[in-house]
Amino acid sequence: MVNKLIALIPARGRSKGIPRKNIRPLLGKPLIAWAIEAALNCPSLDRVIVSTDDKEIASIARENGAEVPFIRPHELAKDDTPDFPVFKHALEWLGDFENYCPDIVAWLRPTAPLIMVEDIEGAIKLLNNTGADCVRSICLAEHHPYWMKYMEGDRIISLIKELDEKKYPYRQLLPPVYRLNGAVDVVLNKTALEKGSLFEGDMRGYIMPADKSLDIDSEIDFVLAEMMLRKRFEDD
Repeated sequence: MVNKLIALIPARGRSKGIPRKNIRPLLGKPLIAWAIEAALNCPSLDRVIVSTDDKEIASIARENGAEVPFIRPHELAKDDTPDFPVFKHALEWLGDFENYCPDIVAWLRPTAPLIMVEDIEGAIKLLNNTGADCVRSICLAEHHPYWMKYMEGDRIISLIKELDEKKYPYRQLLPPVYRLNGAVDVVLNKTALEKGSLFEGDMRGYIMPADKSLDIDSEIDFVLAEMMLRKRFEDD
């Protein structure tokens, strides 16, 4: 049986840090267009769908080749709305109105414009090859938790209290640790709906380099993204 795979891109109209972030221009294209373009060029994906509560975002998404078969309810587009209810709404809508049920969903965030086709395809391949329930994109952490501290008054306390820091006086001695980079999560639809979460069961990590792991959340991130994209095009 051939699996049905879709990309689902969540993009709400309101954003706390940067107003209208998802459609703000980045090198002449709306931010969301970068994720849409990468997804449309993935041979493994059957459909590219945007979930949004905003009519302008919906229009721009369609102009850039994505499907927007529904408008997300405003109660699912609040600052504190988690991922799973948005995922569930989209999959239930597709089932109820199109009798369509994908097997695998690539959850792509529009705030990760540096992602490339090879990354989405790589995460999908890892899911299929390992039989995992979920694959999450990660990258090496910029700051190692072994050296992190917290404060009690003006006293510095080690975050990991049992750690003997004398064993790790140099960065090169630290074991590698990774962070989620927010670029792509590939999940089995069945597991997500059964568990009530996108990130349950057998989870694997798809490693991406730092130069593709920028998650836009501030003005400086837009500047960095533009610089990195320009460099990519110059190198090509």
